[in-house]
Amino acid sequence: MKFFDVAIIGGGASGLACASHLAELNKNLNIAVIDAGERLGKKLASTGNGQGNVTNKNMGVEHYFGGMKHLVESIACTTDKIYLEEQLFKCMLVADEQGRVYPGGKQASSLCDSLIADLKRANVEVLLSTKVKEINKSKNFEIILSDNSKIFAKYAVLCVGGKAQKQFKTDGSSYALAQGFGHTLTNLYPSLVQLKTDTTHIKTLKGIRADCNLSAFVNGKKVAEKRGDIIFTDYGVSGNAVFYISAFIVDKQDATLSIEFLPQVSGIEKDIIRKKSLGYEKSELLSGTLHNQIGRAIIKRCNTDDEKIIANTVKNFTLPVIGTLGFDYAQVTKGGVKMEEISNELESKFAKNLFLAGEILDVDGECGGYNLHWAFASGYTVAEAIAKREK
Repeated sequence: MKFFDVAIIGGGASGLACASHLAELNKNLNIAVIDAGERLGKKLASTGNGQGNVTNKNMGVEHYFGGMKHLVESIACTTDKIYLEEQLFKCMLVADEQGRVYPGGKQASSLCDSLIADLKRANVEVLLSTKVKEINKSKNFEIILSDNSKIFAKYAVLCVGGKAQKQFKTDGSSYALAQGFGHTLTNLYPSLVQLKTDTTHIKTLKGIRADCNLSAFVNGKKVAEKRGDIIFTDYGVSGNAVFYISAFIVDKQDATLSIEFLPQVSGIEKDIIRKKSLGYEKSELLSGTLHNQIGRAIIKRCNTDDEKIIANTVKNFTLPVIGTLGFDYAQVTKGGVKMEEISNELESKFAKNLFLAGEILDVDGECGGYNLHWAFASGYTVAEAIAKREK
């Protein structure tokens, strides 16, 4: 039987941040990190296409969804770049033109290596390929592991992630650990994910990538807009603009996408009139103006050679959304443990010394580093709360 001061369940971004910061704040604490995977931080190592988009320069609560926005703001918007750069990662961070922040070396795996090395130096005990089956509470927490062995801890921290990307051992089953203490969940949705759409008018476009302005409408009202890549697929659309937009509509009904091709180009009607005067076939009236297959798909949809109708469709090519590609392909989970059930220090209101951090909570952000920032900031907040109590 082993006893720990703190047992952190989940070795992803929030768990690593919590363990690293807590070990730095109080070197006398006996800390364990328990993870179902064979390596800590596997999801973190894949973020930003492996480049490590860890935060965003344009930090603000308006980039987050979920409950208790004032609490999200107090945590996410006060844990700043200095902590990430100097304390957590101990490396220079750089931002791109969209405000996305990366390590100077643009290598997410190096951040994981640095955090894992911190835990080794602090003698944090790491239990890998170990799933927590159950947690019971009397004076301390009794934590039952997948091999039916038990450990005990004064503090337990749930950093178990959500339901997205089960290849990282986050299949949603660990929500039960929080529910065992009376916590309730909001509805769960895959977010930052590819979108399934009506494919009637895009069947010939599979594999084509286009730089577009993408807007999303719900019941006729615009809810989001993003300039970026769209990739046409056999199920609908993918690409960075789609991932961004998805966060605003995956939990909504009657959503429609509007694609504006050639967002910086005007005079399309005149170009079509000129081509008509030169004797172009109807199907080729957008030839050279757009990718030929996209141009033909637009004209086929319009079923006319009227230049005004064609030009309007170039700027407003609509696709009804019928679903997503699901949790296995999503980057994050929208929804989670209700924020009303935790304190300002992210402690459970139902069990003293039980804390929750990261994706398990009903907080998700836009694409661009906001979700990882929440994971780091919430892990940091829990570490501060525990260290304060153990002074």
